Amino acid sequence: MRVDLFDFELPEASIALRPPNPRDSGRLLVVRPGDDLEDRRVRDLPALLRPGDALVFNDTRVIPARLMGLRTRPGASGLRMEAMLHLREAPDRWRAFARPAKRLAVGDRVRFGEGGASDPCELGRLEAEIVAKGDGGEITLRFDRSGPALDEAVAAVGILPLPPYIAGKRAVDRQDATDYQTVYAREPGAVAAPTAGLHFSPELLAAIDAAGIARHSVTLHVGAGTFLPVKAEDTDDHRMHAEIGILDEATAASLNRVRAAGGRIIAVGTTALRLLESAVNEEGRLHAYSGATGIFLTPGRPIRSVDALMTNFHLPRSTLFMLVCAFSGLDTMRAAYAHAIAAGYRFYSYGDSSLLFPAPQGALTMRDR
Repeated sequence: MRVDLFDFELPEASIALRPPNPRDSGRLLVVRPGDDLEDRRVRDLPALLRPGDALVFNDTRVIPARLMGLRTRPGASGLRMEAMLHLREAPDRWRAFARPAKRLAVGDRVRFGEGGASDPCELGRLEAEIVAKGDGGEITLRFDRSGPALDEAVAAVGILPLPPYIAGKRAVDRQDATDYQTVYAREPGAVAAPTAGLHFSPELLAAIDAAGIARHSVTLHVGAGTFLPVKAEDTDDHRMHAEIGILDEATAASLNRVRAAGGRIIAVGTTALRLLESAVNEEGRLHAYSGATGIFLTPGRPIRSVDALMTNFHLPRSTLFMLVCAFSGLDTMRAAYAHAIAAGYRFYSYGDSSLLFPAPQGALTMRDR
């Protein structure tokens, strides 16, 4: 499909720089294709679902994956650079997006943090070698430590990777360390938050339990590729960066039982949906999944794993807006977003949310547009 079909005018003032407070006070636009739009609040979610339904959360935890460093090379002056970790390849290796990538080469060494050899605990010092260089500013770093020791060092020297459209307007501060993490985050490894989950408070989770709605968790370590623009003119020419995900056998079996009993599966966020779609067969049955996924969901591809999707509002021409159009229909979502902009909904990571229901099957064949 043509990428320009997913373009729309988004006022800069619509992009939220701080989240709703309290978390569950954000607005929630309910979108049922063919029906009128409904303006609600996130705390209304239990009333919008039914006993026997199941919410699926992504329990990944954001790490401080933005590293500032100094490149060293024999015979050359030092170069200040930035590395945004996005995919772990081994206990001691990460792929990263680097700036300025053109001035980096395989074999260069990089020192991150302000510590030095005299640092008694060495948490202020982290060194790596560039062992590979790819397209689009991507490099592979082999660090001087591995496993939990590397995790601890990254946590000490790294910076929380707020999305560029927020970080470009204000500095990351202490409050972001809480705001940009879900209350149920458990598995460290994401470099971007599963932002639909930021709306859930302990009180809302308790209300969901009391309403007889089940809660299940999957893990997808969100990568920095989620922020990359779509530069292709046709969706067929865009390639997603891989992300690591896990759906265990017990959770897959539980979700299959939900549907067998007449309940619905609701994904909390596009990341949970992408993992479930990576683990579903053509009959809509889920199976255990572990590994990388680069699934790219666009209109014309049926979505079989879920019956509803809770997700924030996304940017024009983004893969995330393409995903919601694949789920609820391009025309439906363009109309919903026009309503959201006119009604003052706040967009993207710290913004408001929506509860989407699927378009009728067969309504998403849009290639003639």
